[in-house]
Amino acid sequence: MQKVCDWCESDQIFNDKQSVYWELPDGTKAIEILETPAIVCKDCGMIYQEESIIRVIEDQLFLINTKQLDKTISYEKLMEQPRLLKRNYFDFSS
Repeated sequence: MQKVCDWCESDQIFNDKQSVYWELPDGTKAIEILETPAIVCKDCGMIYQEESIIRVIEDQLFLINTKQLDKTISYEKLMEQPRLLKRNYFDFSS
């Protein structure tokens, strides 16, 4: 099954890495996450993250000490941050 753009359903998409801005779960600030996996559509120009990436970022931000984060961090470095909990015990979706 070929992937298509979530916005315009074009098959003219490719994987890339982009900067994104994310509000921390406690609402205290937003951070820039560099080199985040993204989908780019050549037809409509939309740049977005797949749901699986969104979930990984949100879980990681929920499980780490965000007070130690700088305003900018790479996706890779964010995923390397030590977790306070093994998993998100408040996620009942799975």
